[in-house]
Amino acid sequence: MNNAIPITSALDEETARAEVYGLLAALYYAPPPPELMAQLRVAVTEAPAAGGFLEEPWREVVAAARDMTDAAVTAEYNALFGGVGKPEVYVFGSHYLSGFLNEKPLAALRGDLAALGLGRDDTMPETEDHVAYVFEVMRYLIAGEDVEVANLTQQQKFFVAHVQPWVPAMCEAIVAHPKAKFFATLAAFTNAFVGVEAQGFDMLV
Repeated sequence: MNNAIPITSALDEETARAEVYGLLAALYYAPPPPELMAQLRVAVTEAPAAGGFLEEPWREVVAAARDMTDAAVTAEYNALFGGVGKPEVYVFGSHYLSGFLNEKPLAALRGDLAALGLGRDDTMPETEDHVAYVFEVMRYLIAGEDVEVANLTQQQKFFVAHVQPWVPAMCEAIVAHPKAKFFATLAAFTNAFVGVEAQGFDMLV
């Protein structure tokens, strides 16, 4: 990641989209390491064109990063998404799609991943419907070198099936949680970004 994420005229649109998905995957997967928080605090907050739809929610993310210590962000991550047993906020698609973990939505996701030639790394303890995992898949489908898999058609199919149906509900749950500060701003930005992506894919139909 460079300090121009997520909006910069120096990157072409596809590269910028991939970088945003990669950044979101990193921020939702684990408490952000100090290096990532340091990069967020010096991130560019102006869009190339004034009034860009993502500019204001991104500015809020950067402001929250600047206002909070690394320890405070880590504590918030653990309070929201960690802990033993039931977390305060789920980050797994099956929960939002079926009300339970490890249900049919996860099986459907695994089938689609297998068709793409993708699978979960054995070192990853979380199931594939973790929001960080589906965002990382989207990053790969945008930036991967295998054009048989990494292409706009596959991006649209995966997004419509495995991102759009539940990520907005997750974002709303985070924003509404009283313990969420940094992650409330991140969720608001995520929701806005997913909305932009949805509009872009709708134009392909």
